[in-house]
Amino acid sequence: MADLLTHAEYKSIADNLTLPNAGFVDGGYRPAATGATFTTTNPANGDVLTEIAAYGSEDVDFAVTKAREAFDDGRWSKMHPSERKDVLIRLCKLMTRNQNELAVIESLDSGKTIYDCATVDIPESIHCIKWHAEAIDKIYDQVSPASDDHIAMVIREPIGVVGLVLPWNFPLLMLAWKIGPALAAGCSVVVKPAEETSLSALRLAELASEAGIPAGVLNILPGGGAEVGEPIGRHMDIDMVSFTGSTATGKRFLTYAAESNAKEVVLEMGGKNPAIVMDDAENLDRVAQHIVNGAYWNMGENCSAISRLIVHKDVKAELCERITHHAQQWNIGDPLNPETRMGALVSKAHFDKVCSYLGEGEVIFGGTSHDGAFVEATMVEISGNDQRLAREEIFGPILSVIEISGLDEAISIANDTDYGLCASIFTANSKRAIRGARQLRAGTVTVNSFGEGDISTPFGGYKQSGFGGRDNSIHAHDQYTQLKTIWINLSDDDDEAVD
Repeated sequence: MADLLTHAEYKSIADNLTLPNAGFVDGGYRPAATGATFTTTNPANGDVLTEIAAYGSEDVDFAVTKAREAFDDGRWSKMHPSERKDVLIRLCKLMTRNQNELAVIESLDSGKTIYDCATVDIPESIHCIKWHAEAIDKIYDQVSPASDDHIAMVIREPIGVVGLVLPWNFPLLMLAWKIGPALAAGCSVVVKPAEETSLSALRLAELASEAGIPAGVLNILPGGGAEVGEPIGRHMDIDMVSFTGSTATGKRFLTYAAESNAKEVVLEMGGKNPAIVMDDAENLDRVAQHIVNGAYWNMGENCSAISRLIVHKDVKAELCERITHHAQQWNIGDPLNPETRMGALVSKAHFDKVCSYLGEGEVIFGGTSHDGAFVEATMVEISGNDQRLAREEIFGPILSVIEISGLDEAISIANDTDYGLCASIFTANSKRAIRGARQLRAGTVTVNSFGEGDISTPFGGYKQSGFGGRDNSIHAHDQYTQLKTIWINLSDDDDEAVD
């Protein structure tokens, strides 16, 4: 875990920042072709941070052209794998050298706590890029078991120019999840950060150029969804798109692909993640800590957040009491104060959306908002899985409690959702744990803990939580590569049939 600075030290860094205010294309910062800009603000206090170039379709065309030139001439795609690795390792060193600056930028732009940015987001972003860099020269191609007269090679090739569309909840970490394997594979990338949180991606692009990533290989295009996201999705010279964000927006990229060049699309979208706690769960105090962390980490602005607590009636009262105790330690306050655990929601629009759920259900604790930006950790009991609190992705710090009497009922309720990203089950019975984990329709299931695995495990979902590929692990490289079969005839028989 990174060492934390003091509140005063973080404020000093914030006061002396020079924030990027233009897109990064072809190795340098560029204003929008139209000269348009948009305002980015600190969601915790409404202060204007800077004006950023608002890119449009003309800028997308230019960036894709430069990315294609870079890919085709091989300045990165044909670079020796060990050389690409060295460049990405240099980037990680530069990120480490500038980690406090990156953490402050991330906190100011998103409302996230400096505690999370400094101890989780920035270190994990560095680790992710380094992990994929180290994998570059360790992923082997294959030779298939062909006949004695043939050799069949199965090789990986970079897919080409890829569009990466990011969410606002983990701006730098989600960028790392995507550029790590994409750049490792040799692709050129065109990145659209979320309009609310573009600053850390722009700063990282500058560090990447300093590390030696060639011009045109990493391009960051700030702007709106209609102006930048849709043109990326519809662009005829982009080979694939990897999207993380809402289910509604993700579905649009399937339409864009179908109506353009049938580009490959990988989607990581929403979740309505259950945590099942059975009557034999051990150490309810520790269970409560996992539930609290899962529900309120990053203000609940997390696609894998625990949003439904499905708890056995025999332990519900005690568990809720312990959750209440631990949740009281999750205080709201200035995100730059390292003692603050709950920061501001990312925007006024999102704050209003989350607040629209307050007042529903029977409030156990919380249920209030502050200063038009903060929502307290909240837990409410609901009567069943058909209520709005149980069906819709809130993306805020509201945990719904549903009482059950047995495992089959719990599994049925847990799976009764449009989503299937993550799930958790707490039980001391190993057979029950494994059976429950197998029956839960989710891409990641944790047993007696909350989590997402780590960089070595694939992350993605079932149903409307996404499909087409996985982030993290070696499997993440699959979405940025094409498989090619090279069939070599060794036979001396010139009359061999040709398909």
